[in-house]
Amino acid sequence: MADNLPSEFDVIVIGTGLPESITAAACSRSGQRVLHVDSRSYYGGNWASFSFSGLLSWLKEYQENSDIVNENPAWQEHILENEEAIALSRKDKTIQHVEVFCYASQDLHEDVEETGALQKNHASVTSVNPTEGEHSAYLPSEDESSSTVSCQMPTEQTPNSDLESSLEINDVEATGEEEKRCDDKTCVKSASEEETSENVLTTEDTTLQPRKNRITYSQIIKEGRRFNIDLVSKLLYSRGLLIDLLIKSNVSRYAEFKNITRILAFREGRVEQVPCSRADVFNSKQLTMVEKRMLMKFLTFCMEYEKHPDEYKAYEEITFSEYLKTQKLTPNLQYFLLHSIAMTSETASNTIDGLKAAKNFLHCLGRYGNTPFLFPLYGQGELPQCFCRMCAVFGGIYCLRHSVQCLVVDKESRKCKAVIDQFGQRIISKHFLVEDSYFSENTCSHVQYRQISRSVLITDRSVLKADSDQQISILTVPAVETGTFAVRVIELCSSTMTCMKGTYLVHLTCTSSKTAREDLEPVVQKLFTPYTETEIENEEDEKPRLLWALYFNMRDSSDVSRNSYNDLPSNIYVCSGPDCGLGNDNAVKQVLSVSSKHYG
Repeated sequence: MADNLPSEFDVIVIGTGLPESITAAACSRSGQRVLHVDSRSYYGGNWASFSFSGLLSWLKEYQENSDIVNENPAWQEHILENEEAIALSRKDKTIQHVEVFCYASQDLHEDVEETGALQKNHASVTSVNPTEGEHSAYLPSEDESSSTVSCQMPTEQTPNSDLESSLEINDVEATGEEEKRCDDKTCVKSASEEETSENVLTTEDTTLQPRKNRITYSQIIKEGRRFNIDLVSKLLYSRGLLIDLLIKSNVSRYAEFKNITRILAFREGRVEQVPCSRADVFNSKQLTMVEKRMLMKFLTFCMEYEKHPDEYKAYEEITFSEYLKTQKLTPNLQYFLLHSIAMTSETASNTIDGLKAAKNFLHCLGRYGNTPFLFPLYGQGELPQCFCRMCAVFGGIYCLRHSVQCLVVDKESRKCKAVIDQFGQRIISKHFLVEDSYFSENTCSHVQYRQISRSVLITDRSVLKADSDQQISILTVPAVETGTFAVRVIELCSSTMTCMKGTYLVHLTCTSSKTAREDLEPVVQKLFTPYTETEIENEEDEKPRLLWALYFNMRDSSDVSRNSYNDLPSNIYVCSGPDCGLGNDNAVKQVLSVSSKHYG
């Protein structure tokens, strides 16, 4: 590959996260020669999405990555006397404290193969059943305990559909119908086809059918390509910066979206739906007539609060939570407004922050549905790939599994002039965009990072029963202890193309105060119950059953100032990984900042 690469480009982008992919697409579309490289074997970096087996392979890669020892850099012999080098890191240290738990029945009597697998590779993953006395799981070595399950797994990332979707951002109703998805030689059946085949099987021999609601680990493995599991969990505000960018750039034709159907709240140990649109408020049975009038009056004020400064000026210095108490709102309404509409911190957000957040929420209502949010089919990981496609259409060159060893800096001008790749090839460029995770410890010695606590769960039912089982929900669980943070819960159904039929994919996210498991397990225990054989017959169990769980901490570099990095030349631009926010505005703002410096 190195022999075929041109020796000079206008822009070299290192890393394929969302901000890098958007910038590369913009540069390519403007006629610049773009080289986009990533040492990983998949697009998206920490914005990526994986099938279930792909996620297990990703976890194993991180275990192996931690064992990498930096060798003597061979690229030093390519550095001239009037040059110096900024070495890039071979280790990705953005993911920490990985723990995996399996609660589903592990009936793996023989090797289980994923349906439609294109290539096979052994992936060893710890599957822990807490009911058998195990309490912790980490990615094991080959000689570890018998709880290790060895399965045939493909190593590829979740495939993309090559078919372009509509130019418009579609509001797809939650009907539960899944589309057929084809990729290379692999085609996954639609849910309706699967249901038909199941009915035929029932007619012939009902003894072959598993018991109702009994989902095993082998089923999850076999249906692994129906899962699209995001490393970062976000939604798109329907009038947010990213939606506007998708429409203006025409990249929306590469993706399709669903409207989030429910905003939920967790109060007094129960999950309940929050009325947020005018229709929801007046149809709500949770609110009295007086509360409905109070809520509508306050929401109307939030939409145009700047026109009435006398209403809030005296309260600017207090928290939004305290401000709500001055507005003669019931505790019920205060809770909904704070945690489910403004979605702000009870202690850290002031009155202006809360009013802005509430206005943004209300401003996004009604554009594509009764909630302000959209979710991309097949997961958030589709978005970087959409922009990668656009960049390629305009001539951008992509190289995965292609690492850059160092950046070459001219001593006299103090500008970066080239990179040296793994083959020792020198590639010249004028501008360089680098993902934060590629910098070495020497470059980042003064950088202070925050962490994000993440959890991914597979469950057997929704946290709140409804007439339709195809609900997409967002729920905020407030912090209980001082020093901890509210936990955001996003629950995805099978019609989002992120999980197999009969299951839900649940993402939990919060700013880290401890390890991910310590931060998030209390919320998991409130909302879910571990799946055990003894509880299968109890259909009236209020809580959904937990089948599989993953916990990990992810680096948040979104707040790092460029000045924190040591001696970076002015033509090297830094992009951060995902932040902890719900939307994608931070990624778009990074792109706008880079563009203003690049073209300004």
